[in-house]
Amino acid sequence: MPIGSERPPAVFHDALTTLTWAAAATRRAGLGTSVLVAPYRHPLLLAKALASLDALSGGRVVCGLASGWMASEFAALGVPFGERGRRTDETIAAMRALWRGEPAFRWRGATVEGHRLLPPPARPGGPPLWIGGDSDAGVACAARAGDAWHTTTWRPEKLAPRLRALDAALQAAGRRRGDLLVSVRVRADVAAVRDLAPRLAALGVDHLLVDPPALRPERLGDEVAELRRITA
Repeated sequence: MPIGSERPPAVFHDALTTLTWAAAATRRAGLGTSVLVAPYRHPLLLAKALASLDALSGGRVVCGLASGWMASEFAALGVPFGERGRRTDETIAAMRALWRGEPAFRWRGATVEGHRLLPPPARPGGPPLWIGGDSDAGVACAARAGDAWHTTTWRPEKLAPRLRALDAALQAAGRRRGDLLVSVRVRADVAAVRDLAPRLAALGVDHLLVDPPALRPERLGDEVAELRRITA
């Protein structure tokens, strides 16, 4: 992160390392990313890490990923910012091929052959891929290749036109709304979610990821129980 970055914050742990730690301490909790930036990572390494985590956790992984937006991060990693969309598409296709047990995948326009990923993920075909991105390109990617569209656009008046764009992109891809989940990440407390959840459900939202503004460990159990009741 750039020094002083606030969005995202400049201080946070690596996602897959943190989820491995969480997997060892839990038995039922889902393990998800929101979101990994796909172009930063070689697809073979990312597919291997996610397959290992899924296998060791008993099939609890959901991989949220997107193409990224912070140009300075790309520059620091030596990844061309203008190639992020193409690299994301190739990463998705490559990981799915590896998780299916295929011995070849495409990367940066070339075919890589003679490599198989073992052991496989716990679930046939690998973890679900929830594609983030609120731009037209992100929506189109989710419509083409995602198991879900995972958005941070949560205000109903702004989400409604993006859902219409999603429906159009799904139609262009030969799919329909029932072929993927719509997941919304909202930064809100329980009181705000109580009002928001039914309005989002009326738009066809299937899943809420609640990002609390203040995490209070002593209250977390009660807050999760209330969120479950609200969104049941």
